[in-house]
Amino acid sequence: MSTTQTDRLREMLEPLASAAGLELEEVAVTPAGKRRMLRVVVDSDEGVQLDAVAELSREVSAVLDASDVMGGAPYVLEVTSPGTDRPLTEPRHFVRNTGRLIKAQLAEGGELVARIIGVDDEGLDLEVPGVKGRKPTARRLAFAEIAKARVEVEFSHKAPTDSPHPDDDADGDTDPVAGNDESTEEA
Repeated sequence: MSTTQTDRLREMLEPLASAAGLELEEVAVTPAGKRRMLRVVVDSDEGVQLDAVAELSREVSAVLDASDVMGGAPYVLEVTSPGTDRPLTEPRHFVRNTGRLIKAQLAEGGELVARIIGVDDEGLDLEVPGVKGRKPTARRLAFAEIAKARVEVEFSHKAPTDSPHPDDDADGDTDPVAGNDESTEEA
């Protein structure tokens, strides 16, 4: 049985991500000019902090340097969290986006834009926004009814008041420019 480079990388990197309290979502090697790009995507139910990504990046780099899995050609390592364009394919992806607006392509045709209210083993509880002043309606959607789904970026959605990071951006990552650093003072 042949093992691909991506499979070997996944086997090597999964324990590092787990030890950091993160889940390895994706490993991809793509050409980038004369080099290759190794993209490692990690996530967790609590979100991904920049310090955790930096530490994992150092560990991944050290492990890769000590192995031959990337071969002799130069490569660029990118360790990141998923962006808003990532497809929601696993129940955990929907759980992590509870409270967010999604666009789902339905298996039987059509699409649905709705906010995730809850997730269980069978599917989603959604709130479908009202149109032209009408009240939102509740809808249940089984995972089997979803062909594709993605988070819809919202620019005017007010975050819940109990949000731990009121400056979180639409992709769930803390926006370092928005002033989440407690040591930042305004003059």
